[in-house]
Amino acid sequence: MTITPEFIAKIPKTDLHVHLDGSLRLPTLIALARERGVKLPAYDEAGLYRKVFRKKYANLNEYLEGFAYTTAVLQTAAALERVGYELAQDNQAEGVRYIEVRFAPQLHQNANLTCIEAMAALNRGLGRAKYEFNGRPAVRSGAEPPFEYGIIACAMRMFDYGFSEYYDTLLRALAHSGRKEVFSLASQELVRAAVEARTRLKLPIVGFDLAGAEAGFPAEDHIQAYALAHKHFMNKTVHAGEAYGPESIFQAITDLHADRLGHAVYLFDADMIKSPEIKDKKAYVANLVQYVAERRITIEVCLTSNLQTNPAIRRLSDHSFGLMRKAKLSATFCTDNRTVSQTTVSAEILKAVRAFRITPHELKNFIIYGFKRSFFPGSYIKKRAYTHQIIDYYERIEKDNLKA
Repeated sequence: MTITPEFIAKIPKTDLHVHLDGSLRLPTLIALARERGVKLPAYDEAGLYRKVFRKKYANLNEYLEGFAYTTAVLQTAAALERVGYELAQDNQAEGVRYIEVRFAPQLHQNANLTCIEAMAALNRGLGRAKYEFNGRPAVRSGAEPPFEYGIIACAMRMFDYGFSEYYDTLLRALAHSGRKEVFSLASQELVRAAVEARTRLKLPIVGFDLAGAEAGFPAEDHIQAYALAHKHFMNKTVHAGEAYGPESIFQAITDLHADRLGHAVYLFDADMIKSPEIKDKKAYVANLVQYVAERRITIEVCLTSNLQTNPAIRRLSDHSFGLMRKAKLSATFCTDNRTVSQTTVSAEILKAVRAFRITPHELKNFIIYGFKRSFFPGSYIKKRAYTHQIIDYYERIEKDNLKA
């Protein structure tokens, strides 16, 4: 069977690593900026792509600069609800049946919007889109699987004045504390808010994440927050190995109890190891890969995003996904940021198929990994039933494709 763009568009898909503030529709960004008086470098799509959301960046930090504009327009409940609704619709339009939208509520927290209110607003938008999609006759009859979603709360590895009103207030209040201590306290506070939102408001807060500049801001600074999340049975993912080496990944899965890894591009790069205590770097990497493989710690692969931020990856076939595939690791394709990376889930899958010559059998496994390793908001029994429904639907599409 040939894997065509049409086949990819039809099959049910997931996106387990998609940032809300990196996935706004550009017309919405422009409209909200005008509404709130936020100054943009350009007020047309072509201009924004040319000046902000480019095809290539010098590094991850430069890539992250554009988020200053998107977070600036997402400071009200109405804005968060709107972009959540639109993001769900955009995914539904390309056959994505399950998404886990991650965002940093503290970037949107201000005098008029609490952390929990920000999560609730996003949930309203996603929930409205889900209700509309699942009301379709094909879904109601059981002929097609429904659309589902979860929300992942992101803590920031670091922040400074100007990141958000909340962070400004926190930095002023703790002016005599070390920055890393403040970062740790902020992430612990977010865990508490996420747990309360999940418990009291029954919001589908399905996981906790650590995002932002990786180099110089190690995961170990947030051990206490992740211990708190672990204690409250919260699923955990961590941005690791995106801009730093294997040691960052090791910290994520040992100190932070990560169930999944965001990116993990440098998982196999022994040359990126910095610690002088590690004498046999190749053995360290081999042991780390074995650890990840045996525990089925799923890697959220974001090909286009990594190609944009990492100059060392000159073409997609250079991406370490090839080694992940060879090592039989659990991996799933994600967008990271639909707008900033100018991509979709379908586009990411097609790029992977062409660059790595993925077979139909392999593709099915990678797609199903996304559903099986999701932080599904329902019970394990419901998750199993949903995944089986997805598999049945996928196989019907396969058969139809073979007949055609």
